[in-house]
Amino acid sequence: MRILHTMLRVGDLDKSIAFYVEVLGMSLLRKKDYPKGEFTLAFVGYGPESENPALELTYNWGKDSYEVGTGFGHIAINVEDVYKAVEVAKTKGAQVILEAGPMSAGTTIVGFLKDPDGYEIELLSKKF
Repeated sequence: MRILHTMLRVGDLDKSIAFYVEVLGMSLLRKKDYPKGEFTLAFVGYGPESENPALELTYNWGKDSYEVGTGFGHIAINVEDVYKAVEVAKTKGAQVILEAGPMSAGTTIVGFLKDPDGYEIELLSKKF
């Protein structure tokens, strides 16, 4: 078993795809309209879905915003250098909600961004 994807509902699909591709360096893996259901799905990720998990961005036609809710935490992305990744994200217009630095309860370097729909993205340089 393995995780295939995580679905996020988005209010502006093009803006969301641009964030995940241009700011976070993912690739648009596939995109399809479903006219009968009035929604579009776009899958983004860091490699083929046959080998890597993806994010499913779901745009319900005519719906331009959602509440993130209190149960969702964040999406974590491992990067080589958190300080550099946060600076690059800033130059691309990303909203930084926590500058890069050691986490308060440890030594792991983290930084946090918000995507266009308010979902939090944790950047960390954890070694596995």
